[in-house]
Amino acid sequence: MTTHDSRPPARNTSGSAAARVGRRGEAVLDLVDVMDRLRSPGGCPWDAEQTHASLAPYAVEEAYELADAIEGGDLPDLVDELGDVLLQVVFHARVGEDGDDPFDIDDVARGIVAKLRRRHPHVFDGVAVSGAAEVETNWDAIKAVEKPDRVGPLDGLPRGMPPLERAVKVAARLDRAGLLPADPAAPADTAPSAGTADPADVVDVAVPAVPATMETAVVAGGPPGTDVPHDSAPGDLGEEMLRLVLRARREGRDVAAALRSAVRRLEERATGDRPD
Repeated sequence: MTTHDSRPPARNTSGSAAARVGRRGEAVLDLVDVMDRLRSPGGCPWDAEQTHASLAPYAVEEAYELADAIEGGDLPDLVDELGDVLLQVVFHARVGEDGDDPFDIDDVARGIVAKLRRRHPHVFDGVAVSGAAEVETNWDAIKAVEKPDRVGPLDGLPRGMPPLERAVKVAARLDRAGLLPADPAAPADTAPSAGTADPADVVDVAVPAVPATMETAVVAGGPPGTDVPHDSAPGDLGEEMLRLVLRARREGRDVAAALRSAVRRLEERATGDRPD
């Protein structure tokens, strides 16, 4: 069981950060203790039988709910969803205590603290930087030293990511490596060599217009049986979607957030619901 012997005697119960008494993060120790109680003998049988694998879907779901709360702009909802995400971290750490190669929440915290210190030498080691762009460059260089087995720009990118989010990540990494082709449908031998691509050129691609009948059927929520063009092969449709991802990257827009917003508007039109 995890114990904590040096906790500050005073703690904030008002819910206000401005009224806090004691060290920040004290309430996180309460969460660690609650999770320990739930997993220990006499606790909750459901919590006790969970594994990293069984909890994985909940972590993904909570991340999506957090993103939804952020986009919704509801502060109490945001705080609540952040708590659910934090619970996933603490839950996995407590499960880790019971594993064959045990670890706990302190191992998790020490690891991320050390990583943040290593990757922010301009804050902790007096390294001078010219701005955020150089910070990102340094971050990638330090990460490459930490993970020498990842030799390619796409190494370590989870293949289980949703396709849209993965496309955004792939485009970003290839762009930084100078490997992003001007046209994703072009043959591989037309891709620029590393270090030769101009990001302003490689993402400035034409986006085919959406056929009017498709736009009417999908965006306006056409009735069942509405004709939708099928003159493009699945691969062609994928290339068109990828071009939209590259266009959004060029314009500095979040393509996933834009799609979620469009879907919400479609839902509202179809159901008559309106946001509060």
